[in-house]
Amino acid sequence: MDGAVGIALVDYSSGMILGKRGGNSLIDMEVAGAVLTRVVRAKVEAIETLQLDDAIEDILITLGSQYHIMMPLDDGRRGSILESGRNTLFLYLVLDRERANLAMARHLLRRIEQSVQV
Repeated sequence: MDGAVGIALVDYSSGMILGKRGGNSLIDMEVAGAVLTRVVRAKVEAIETLQLDDAIEDILITLGSQYHIMMPLDDGRRGSILESGRNTLFLYLVLDRERANLAMARHLLRRIEQSVQV
């Protein structure tokens, strides 16, 4: 996709990178994916603490030159990333902000998410 710097499949419970593609001298996908598990965990904790009956669709972090999108895998059960014993995997996509179309990237990432088989 246009503007993609790298993508990784990450287990947020362990911080392990299960697969990755891309990255560059400015971003190590392995390190970034592992560190951003803290962001996903914090949002999961916030949803649980607030007792929201909802699930994370995606998390977007906007930087001056990049977009970072974290999208939990959906195993077909609403709220799957929140309930114990269910998916703890998410896709992590880094985009070059000058070259990427954010709406198209989110759409394509959702299609990728739906095609991932674990």
